[in-house]
Amino acid sequence: MPSVLFVCVHNAGRSQMAAAFLTHLAGDRIEVRSAGSLPANQVNPAAVEAMAEVGIDLTTATPKVLTTEAVQASDYVITMGCGDACPIFPGKTYLDWRLDDPAGQSVGAVRPIRDEIRRYVETLVAEIISA
Repeated sequence: MPSVLFVCVHNAGRSQMAAAFLTHLAGDRIEVRSAGSLPANQVNPAAVEAMAEVGIDLTTATPKVLTTEAVQASDYVITMGCGDACPIFPGKTYLDWRLDDPAGQSVGAVRPIRDEIRRYVETLVAEIISA
């Protein structure tokens, strides 16, 4: 089964939304992980609220620390435009999605970020499933 790791420094907004969308859209066809180099204490409340608006529950999601093992176990490693550095291993696909940071933003400011993430994830699912 193909696997995807979403990485952002705090693993509290963009990477959590991306992981939730991928899980929602791909179901059990793709293994999904998310992590950050300096994980926050909780997922960004505005991200939780923005995802709830589209029927995806992030209330039980928790930020996780980025490990070398998570990168090694993933086929795709996707950073969220946050400048986080990942260990590089041959044979992986590395992508960087340039996204605004939802940290400290209102839910109104997070909605367009959420919608952009969904578009990226939809394209990713189509690419992985057709490969």
